[in-house]
Amino acid sequence: MNVITVSQVNTYIKALLDESTPLRNIYIVGEISNFLHYFRSGHMYFTLKDDKSQIKAVMFSSYAQKLKFKPEDGMRVICRGRISSYEKDGIYQIYVEDIQPDGIGALNLAYEQLKTKLADEGLFNEIYKKAIPKYPLKIGVATSNMGAAVEDIKNITARRYPLCELVIVPTAVQGVQATGDIVKSLKILDSMDDIDLIIVGRGGGSIEDLWAFNTEEVARAVFDCKKPVISAVGHETDYTICDFVADLRAPTPSAAAELAVPDIKVLETFLESSNQIMRNSLKNKIENEFQRLDTIENGSVLSNPAAYYNDLIVFIEDYNRELNDNFKNIVKSASLNFARTVGKLDALSPLAVLSRGYSMITGKNGEVLKSKKDIKSNDTVKITFPDGNVNVKIDEVNYE
Repeated sequence: MNVITVSQVNTYIKALLDESTPLRNIYIVGEISNFLHYFRSGHMYFTLKDDKSQIKAVMFSSYAQKLKFKPEDGMRVICRGRISSYEKDGIYQIYVEDIQPDGIGALNLAYEQLKTKLADEGLFNEIYKKAIPKYPLKIGVATSNMGAAVEDIKNITARRYPLCELVIVPTAVQGVQATGDIVKSLKILDSMDDIDLIIVGRGGGSIEDLWAFNTEEVARAVFDCKKPVISAVGHETDYTICDFVADLRAPTPSAAAELAVPDIKVLETFLESSNQIMRNSLKNKIENEFQRLDTIENGSVLSNPAAYYNDLIVFIEDYNRELNDNFKNIVKSASLNFARTVGKLDALSPLAVLSRGYSMITGKNGEVLKSKKDIKSNDTVKITFPDGNVNVKIDEVNYE
């Protein structure tokens, strides 16, 4: 009996699978489930299944990092790879080298996934959009220094608003290094204090050509810019993630230049019109003041000063006469009131009572004696008559 080990069996089966030509480059369609992505290693593990069976799948980081989209549970995909087994557990699986969404392109799926993610984070929200300056003096441009896009921006800016200066940072906008280059150029321009506005973009192309502007790195770099950013990528029908994040989307690089600067001819017309309006306003103001001066010169003061002063003298004399009359009336009224008051006081005066035959007796302390009982023998009292006072000493008091 020929006895072999488990390891030998698994090694033999693995060798059979690896040597099978049809299994070396196979395409399998199915639905992803149990998807796991280990971010530390970068490897992906999942199950590919249909309605009857399933197969284990693994995609190592060297292949996974090339994917344009993120695989998810429930996603129907086409996997390309090779069938082999892992000797340790003897389970055969597909070692995936590429994944394509079934029925939709990988780039389109990646685009929609990132768009949804950034929208949920609020990067497209209008509250974060910065205002585009009306009269920029210096504009930074992040694009390729060759091609129609940069030439259009330069020509249109020079024609529309020659007062503005362009700072062009040559940037790779297509290929492997484009994403990092765009991010770097944006940071350079945003760090320049005298830059008022940034234009980032490129001319038209396929979705693959424009893909750098659909990456998360570029989107976040645009969002993080302190300076306003105009996105000008591709043709009018092309929409990139960069367009949604930017403060303003221009359909083309040429349109970006037109949106970035005013038309100096329109400004000149406006200034000429404003200048004429100010001249007419000033002229009318001067004419009105001259008319006002003529009115003053023809008035009574300047035309006949003597008559004006005579009128003032008459007014003052009348006013003085009225003051004197009023003062006399006030004095007369006050005198009458004083006389009435004096009459009332005189009627109440003790002297008036004495003049009618009465007299007043006061004690030694000056108090008025009102009763016969207030007088005692040997008291000295003062009797007041209308014509003077008499001091009297009481020898004897007889009460009647």
